[in-house]
Amino acid sequence: GAEQREKQYRAHQGFGDHRGGVTGAHTYFYADEAKCDQHMETFLHCIDASSGSSEDGFSAIKLTALARPQFLVRFSEVLVKWRRFFHQMAAEQGQAGWAVLDTKLEVEKLQEALANLGIVSKAESQQWFTGKNVGTSGTVDLLDWNSLFDSHTKLSRPLLIPNRKTGQLEPLLSRFSKEEELQMKRMLQRMDVLAKRAMEKGVRLMVDAEQSYFQPAISRLTVETQRRFNRSQPIIYNTYQCYLKEAYNNVTGDVELSRREGWHFGTKLVRGAYMEQERERAAQMGYEDPINPNYEKTNEMYHRCLDYVLEEIKHSQKASVMVASHNEDTVKFTLRRMMELGIHPADKKVCFGQLLGMCDQITFPLGE
Repeated sequence: GAEQREKQYRAHQGFGDHRGGVTGAHTYFYADEAKCDQHMETFLHCIDASSGSSEDGFSAIKLTALARPQFLVRFSEVLVKWRRFFHQMAAEQGQAGWAVLDTKLEVEKLQEALANLGIVSKAESQQWFTGKNVGTSGTVDLLDWNSLFDSHTKLSRPLLIPNRKTGQLEPLLSRFSKEEELQMKRMLQRMDVLAKRAMEKGVRLMVDAEQSYFQPAISRLTVETQRRFNRSQPIIYNTYQCYLKEAYNNVTGDVELSRREGWHFGTKLVRGAYMEQERERAAQMGYEDPINPNYEKTNEMYHRCLDYVLEEIKHSQKASVMVASHNEDTVKFTLRRMMELGIHPADKKVCFGQLLGMCDQITFPLGE
């Protein structure tokens, strides 16, 4: 029921028009599936234009143009609840506040906890790990946990997880309706068409970040596309908003996943375009503001994420980054770190993006 929904992922009539308080970012509205197909055609023209005008060009897409936003909100809520459940159990194993990739649940204790909570019996949870390379080391980290989610959302009965506030077990996922399943299928097909065209034309496809209540789903679907299309080079780029408190955890988690699975990590790093609206919505609906408290913290987060990706480029050569910034200090920081790490512009692993005409005093010297 609606009351069991997480506050951040409930519909709010006042924010149905999600243009308010947003500057410098285009917003799409869902009319019907035919409109989504039209948007896809427009994006295909953009990819063709980018290919015709430059080598190794870029084209950007937005997932809210290709799908029903309500679906993205529902899917985001499920992903966030599943991740939170992992951290809840980690806290019970004495790992509260640990860095994401350092947090590991002991399989034995995990199975006991699941049985004690009445979620699944020990025998059932043991089946979770059969046929998967999960838990073979005796521990499960967040990436393993997410891969369990993939197979267990397809179970015939909904997976129950505890609600921390009420102590009651609640279904993680009320079954998607047939129409919602079709919408997801169609959206993945549209992404597939765009990714294939980008690959054919030698264009890198950037999936834009959007509001935080859409973002977990957008990011997850982008990673799924990266897994398929970034095998030999980075064609699909995910976008990380560094004004979000979760940015570093998101970047490091996805880089680690790309290492384990052997695909190329492509990212665009931005500060973020939805701050005023995000803050107002959080205040009105009574959930924690997802944005860093001040400008300095966002700068710190941007440089921390960027430095992590630059180190990955140096060590693996299987990562690429677009530094999408109008901030002179950030551009200078990037150039300095590239020199220190021995990353040359000709390697084409690092590129910069500014909006046309917005910061010519940065763009022109960079081009030279």
